[in-house]
Amino acid sequence: MNEETAWVLQAQQGDDEAFTKLVETYQTPVFNLCYRMLGEPELAEDAAQETFLRAYQHLHRYDQKRSFATWLLSIAAHYCIDRLRRRKFSMFSIDAEDDEGNTFELPDPDSPDPEAESVKGQTRDRVHAMLKDLDNTDRAAIIMRYWYDYSEIEIAESLRLTVSAVRSRLHRARKELAGMWQEEETRAETESRPYETPAF
Repeated sequence: MNEETAWVLQAQQGDDEAFTKLVETYQTPVFNLCYRMLGEPELAEDAAQETFLRAYQHLHRYDQKRSFATWLLSIAAHYCIDRLRRRKFSMFSIDAEDDEGNTFELPDPDSPDPEAESVKGQTRDRVHAMLKDLDNTDRAAIIMRYWYDYSEIEIAESLRLTVSAVRSRLHRARKELAGMWQEEETRAETESRPYETPAF
């Protein structure tokens, strides 16, 4: 039995100190997931606190056969999706690869400010505009897959979808992102060309 499993078992038996150790272990990845979903540090902090509160309240439902990290992050993802359904938030960059190999760069998942690493200036505004129209569940699936390297099975378990539905959502989201990115690239190239006086 590893240390984490022991903490979970102790927490399930009412040991608050053991649960505190779990919070300390996962507070950064939970915060980062919420931050990427909601786009604002204050909202992410509130969502992270709510995630741990819900995990504590429902710890008796946790199945030891399942990864604790997957279970915990699924709580965070569902809470954020619910928040996004109630209010439309601005989102930012997710890097994915489309069928032609075009990529969007992913920030370091452990960075305290994941946005600052790869989304700067005009690129931030462009990505912001691209992602705001993505379906909330598609967005969550993309974040889990390309930021946290979740398998399709893990995403399906977390979002309560079938594996085929996850595969379909990922494909659709990648295609949408790639198409929007290409449109922005083309527009940027056109706008950057100097005005040429036609020859008469």
